[in-house]
Amino acid sequence: MKTAQVWIEHPVISIDQTYTYTYDNMELERGKRVVVPFAHQKVVGFVDSVSEMSIEELGDLEVRSIEKVLDEKSLLNDELYELGKWMAYHTISPTISCFQAMLPNKLSPKSNRKPIKEMEYVRVKEENPLFTRQQTKQEEAYTFLKGAQVVLRSDFRKLYGISATKALEDKGIVEVFRRESRYVHVEKEKKPFLKLTEKQQKAFDEIENSEKDVVLLHGATGSGKTEIYLQLASKIMNQGKQVLILVPEISLTPQMVKRVEERFGDEVAIYHSKLNDQERYEQFVRVRDHEVKVVVGTRSAIFMPLDNIGLIVLDEEHDHSYKQMNKPYYHCRDIAIERGKYHHCKVVLGSATPSLESYARAVKGVYQLVTLSERVNHQPLPKCVVVDVNKQLRNKDSYIISKPLRDALQDRLNKKEQAIILLNRRGYNPVIRCADCNTVITCDDCDLAMNYHKDINALVCHTCGKIMEVPKVCPNCGSSYFVRSGYGTQKLEEELNRLFPSARVLRMDTDTVGKKNAHEDFFRKFEKHEADFLIGTQMISKGLDYPLVTLVGILNSDALLNRTDFRSVEITFDLIVQASGRSGRGKNVGEVYIQAFDPEHYAIRYASKHDYIRFFNEEMKYRHIANYPPYTYLISIVFAHRDLSRYADAITSFAMELKEAEGVKVLGPSDLLRTFNRERKRIIVKGKDLDALIENVRKLYYAFCREHPEISVVVDVNPSSLE
Repeated sequence: MKTAQVWIEHPVISIDQTYTYTYDNMELERGKRVVVPFAHQKVVGFVDSVSEMSIEELGDLEVRSIEKVLDEKSLLNDELYELGKWMAYHTISPTISCFQAMLPNKLSPKSNRKPIKEMEYVRVKEENPLFTRQQTKQEEAYTFLKGAQVVLRSDFRKLYGISATKALEDKGIVEVFRRESRYVHVEKEKKPFLKLTEKQQKAFDEIENSEKDVVLLHGATGSGKTEIYLQLASKIMNQGKQVLILVPEISLTPQMVKRVEERFGDEVAIYHSKLNDQERYEQFVRVRDHEVKVVVGTRSAIFMPLDNIGLIVLDEEHDHSYKQMNKPYYHCRDIAIERGKYHHCKVVLGSATPSLESYARAVKGVYQLVTLSERVNHQPLPKCVVVDVNKQLRNKDSYIISKPLRDALQDRLNKKEQAIILLNRRGYNPVIRCADCNTVITCDDCDLAMNYHKDINALVCHTCGKIMEVPKVCPNCGSSYFVRSGYGTQKLEEELNRLFPSARVLRMDTDTVGKKNAHEDFFRKFEKHEADFLIGTQMISKGLDYPLVTLVGILNSDALLNRTDFRSVEITFDLIVQASGRSGRGKNVGEVYIQAFDPEHYAIRYASKHDYIRFFNEEMKYRHIANYPPYTYLISIVFAHRDLSRYADAITSFAMELKEAEGVKVLGPSDLLRTFNRERKRIIVKGKDLDALIENVRKLYYAFCREHPEISVVVDVNPSSLE
């Protein structure tokens, strides 16, 4: 009897196993989707293996039959299938959730996927038909189609008119057929490669000749790391191999894509979250069918079905958006290194501010360290001025834009240069407080302050997205007097327009770039100097390269230091250095104004001097004292339920069992703020042996989920942040 082991589409730990089904007269293999009965419903499954089993081997097992096969061929090659199982183990996730993360939505093994879009095409049906003198338009259309072979019906009609094309269809000379929509190739003009500077060439040679598989390229902002990536890619492509270039955020993609396409033309596939499902499917197919040699994309592009990879690049490798923040909680860097091992190719991690974990591995010799300390244009790194906001307030100056920064902005306007102003807080006012009793207006579903958004005159929760009207009276004391404190990008935009009425201001944050291609539109306007000032959140702090930008202002630069997250100091340093690096990348020297309430903090001091090494040494002392990464591994386990107090004993028991394991330190359970109307508790597990940590947590986690399926449990191995 033919049987198949099938994963079920529901990403639930309690059913994280394969189920046995029989089949007959079907072409089945690992990695195909099937429709199967499960419980009292029909679901999509993913085939793990097929085999012959006798009735005796099945025994008393009640086996049902596969009803339908959805794919002609396997969706994942052997490498990617095994990678999915590796990821499931190392992220402690349901296996099917990993396969679902690896595939575009149109191909994902789940029931709620949308069908693949089909289009009408035309092709020649009758060879060498005869045309009269009056049928020259039809003859022209036929000749064109015979040469083109297949053309979109809509394009064919635009070219030769409905009358002539319909006549060809009616006579049976051409036929109309439907097939899935495919990417339309566009010829792109290529540009020659730039000549590497002496320092770039040295770095290029070190990377190429390194015996280590992972190389950390620590290059100052503007040092020409991208050009090195492109020339490495060119050499790999000439060997007949493929290249994967990853960028951390959608805001970085337009510039990176432009540079890659200028060198490699239409041999580039683009893959990121702003593409719709159909566009992502079409790019996936281009890669699968070997139509391209280079893939440029964000985090999920790491799973593209390349089968002969010669180089993987993670640009801005320190960036936290490389970490997936829902199930499965994987880090793109880990996946890249694992794929690199399989393909025996180099993985290049590039950054001006490498993560402490990566730099520590490079210092230890686990990774190869390559350094680029100078800017490619021979300009010095921008001069940084730290502005003490406390002093400005004592002098009765603005707490939003200080006088030194105002003067610098006016100077750029006079010189017809540009400025970037970073404020990592969107909205208008982050806090609305009662003037009489000091009650802060919080979200009904989250224990967090509501943010005032002036453009919609409403309060918005930046965690769950809930929107509510601005209250007329305090819910606590009934007072009608409120104080609005703090400021976000909306208020900053208003203040800039007030101070500089002639300036053209662009604001970029998640409230303004929600539409498709909005990032490209904003950057195009700024590049064409249709705006003088670009203000925004962290999405404008990395990777942008505009020669006219000679000033960067960083507001509330030390705000992140107030967070309890052990990475808050590192994130603050990264943000300042990366934002500073946008200034002075052209012919003119750049300046940076860093506004801070704590100007003597070492993160601010070292960032203002672009001194990564001294920051690394200082921060590592504190990480060592507190026994945090990179000196140890962490696993975070968060429990959530509307009434979590009912399960306090079960969660405490979970922690106590973990404490019995050898070499494991357990913190908690501790209470977290309520979000999405659910109470939360967290356990943090520390240890030197990651495999042992995973094994201990995995065993208890599976047992707990089977016993308490009503509780949401999120396990995050090596979390990028701890709120």
